[in-house]
Amino acid sequence: MAALKFSAAFWKCIVSIQGTDFSDRSGYDAILQRLQDGRRMCKDVEELLRMRAVAEEKFGKELVAIARRTGGQTEISTLRASVDWLKAEIENTGTLHIQLSGMIKEEVQKLEAFREHQREQRKKFEEIIEKVQKPIEALYKRTMESKRCYEQRCKEADEAEQVVEKKSNPASTPLKQTEKVLNRARLCRQAARLAEKQYKWHITQLDNIRQDWESTYRSTCEVFQQQESDRINILRCVLWDHCNQLSMQCIRDDECYEEVRKILEQCDITMDNNCFIQMKRTGCSPPKSVEFQNYYNTDTNGNADGTTANRLPCLQQEAPGVNNLSFSVAPSCDGANVSSTESKVANEEQYKVLYDYEAQDPDELSITRGEVLLITDQGEDGWWTARRGDLIGLVPGTYLIKL
Repeated sequence: MAALKFSAAFWKCIVSIQGTDFSDRSGYDAILQRLQDGRRMCKDVEELLRMRAVAEEKFGKELVAIARRTGGQTEISTLRASVDWLKAEIENTGTLHIQLSGMIKEEVQKLEAFREHQREQRKKFEEIIEKVQKPIEALYKRTMESKRCYEQRCKEADEAEQVVEKKSNPASTPLKQTEKVLNRARLCRQAARLAEKQYKWHITQLDNIRQDWESTYRSTCEVFQQQESDRINILRCVLWDHCNQLSMQCIRDDECYEEVRKILEQCDITMDNNCFIQMKRTGCSPPKSVEFQNYYNTDTNGNADGTTANRLPCLQQEAPGVNNLSFSVAPSCDGANVSSTESKVANEEQYKVLYDYEAQDPDELSITRGEVLLITDQGEDGWWTARRGDLIGLVPGTYLIKL
């Protein structure tokens, strides 16, 4: 598209039968109005960017606060690492948005400086235009007055000459009156020539000033057009850069969250469960069924069976009806198994549990106060090998007392 020029489109071109009207400033006023509108547009863009910078800064600070305030301390293992990484990336994202706010504020400052520079430059050229405009308007006004005077004098001279033609017959007009008419016509013509001369001089002066005024006006229009071009260009660049900044911010945000996704890919359910078990496990075996414990076999004086044997005859005499009681007893093992069991028990010592103890390792045995254990080995480190029914494990020897 062909570029139009201010200097070729905003002249004071109102022309009447009296000539060009140099007092018309409609073209110049249109250019000034355009420049003022452009200045207002710069302020609007500055305000838009300023508000966006405030929003970005507020958003960034809120993200940082969220990242630092959020809990997640109770989690463990890989999921804990993923949550911590997410919080770190949220804080990093908030920091990036705060930095973006600073960059936007810098753009606002640049735009403000550009607008003020244009205002100072435009003010200088407006003053120059005012200096050349007032003289040409004043001279134009005097030229128009001299023109009206010249036309009036010419009209009077023509009328006087017409009277002379009417009075040119000496027979009907006295000589004295004829001379008077001729003298008046001569004076009117002289006045017309003088008015013409003065009118031509004003025209010459006006033309000289008009050339200087035209040159100044043309150069001013070119400067104003260049200002307008620069304004449009810088606003376009500022908005373009702003969009690029927002796009880059989106890319940085996605990169941060991509790092979180990579960490989440390493989150392992089995590993987290294993970590919890290793940290908080309480035992590897469920509790066994409660066994019958003969009160007389757990005598604290060390008499394992004597008291029971001594008391049974008495009980039988005092309660002869006991012989009539019938019990359902499971078939016992054969004689060989009984003899081997008795031989094994004879090599083990019975101990009574004084305190409760909860097993901490798989090779340990949980015990309860009052239980009777068979000790098969007494370690020098204080841990004894104990057997309770089918269960064998280590127990602390200080928790036991021999029967």
